[in-house]
Amino acid sequence: MIAAVQPALQAPALGRSRLFVVLGGLYLAQAIPSYLIAAALPPIMREAGISRTAIGYLSLLFLPLVLKFLWAPVVDRVRPFARAHRAGWVIATQTGVIGCILAMIPLGPTNVAGILAVGFLAALLISTQDIATDGYAVKQLRAEDRAVGNAIQGGSVALGVVIGGTLSLVLYHHVGWTGMLLSAAGFSLLPLVAALAMRESDPAPAAEAPRPSIRAFLRRKEVRTILWVALTYRVSEGLVKAMEGPYLVDAGVPLNQIGYLSGLSAATAGLAGSAVAALLVRRCGTAATLGLLGTLRTLCFALFAAHALGTVVGLWPLFGAAGFQTLIRYMEIVALYSLFMAVSSPEQPGTDFTILACAQLVVYLVGSLISGKLADLLGYGALFGLATLLSGVATVATVRLLASARPGQAAR
Repeated sequence: MIAAVQPALQAPALGRSRLFVVLGGLYLAQAIPSYLIAAALPPIMREAGISRTAIGYLSLLFLPLVLKFLWAPVVDRVRPFARAHRAGWVIATQTGVIGCILAMIPLGPTNVAGILAVGFLAALLISTQDIATDGYAVKQLRAEDRAVGNAIQGGSVALGVVIGGTLSLVLYHHVGWTGMLLSAAGFSLLPLVAALAMRESDPAPAAEAPRPSIRAFLRRKEVRTILWVALTYRVSEGLVKAMEGPYLVDAGVPLNQIGYLSGLSAATAGLAGSAVAALLVRRCGTAATLGLLGTLRTLCFALFAAHALGTVVGLWPLFGAAGFQTLIRYMEIVALYSLFMAVSSPEQPGTDFTILACAQLVVYLVGSLISGKLADLLGYGALFGLATLLSGVATVATVRLLASARPGQAAR
């Protein structure tokens, strides 16, 4: 989510620690409602009797996150308030998201159409907020603080998984649908403090300044290889992640245990995984890091397939695969985003990074969207086996694509 930081955009020396705290709050603001929808709702709906095919349709809520590059230049240009550019966007969108959470209360977990409608509006608001937050990070972070910024993002997302996903599942288990959503709305109010603490000094652009645009991105030859990497590397993940919760339910795991598993793995992976990935990228390079993580991901998916086919039995191997998959996912996002940073243009870093971030979500969305249907038609074993094959192919393709890029670009 954090694009390249150019020397001209560096933050002043004062307030560095405060900036990190503000960024943590801003990314947490996105993560809580995102994982309420993505992590908590699927197993809740499955327990309520909703079909796997219908649950798979929740992946449509990723669509705004994929298409947000279309309005990213608008967020870069338009100021909701004269003295609060990106802070204005964050406050307006977060307020709308809280309203969406409250609007789900009368729907209940079985109203698939209603949840999709309200969730889609929430996704539009969250994706717009993401653009504004990334733009703020681009403007304020120093070049040497990129790794810290990525670690803060990973840690905030992990905390968002714990609050929006794990805690929501536990609350649903104990206090029901309404209590869970009221609590999620209350927790989503807290990050607004970070928006109020944002300090922006970027002036309004001059009339003759070039406007950020998608066309300017596409004209740059050096980003084409990285765009292919973004469209290739995560091709298998949606197939597994979208059905992980429903598979655990069908395997006999109680909802509260699924919540604890999700929260524990996210908390450890978000903090430790982000730090380890940043270290790997610095010491081994992006290509080697993505190759290693892709190999580990493939083995993890193979364990899911073996369990679904009955070759591996018991819940502990399944818990290990689910937890390790979470760790790998956090680490690979750090590596991918580091790669995206390296090729983002100084003229429109937010727009460039958003395009690449959206591209890597496209294949994830497609896999998530069809995962439920494939599980219904073929069974979990065939679904996870297909994901294993695609993961291996994508890993090899990514390493070769980066090897064909400029040596300095691939190594970063």
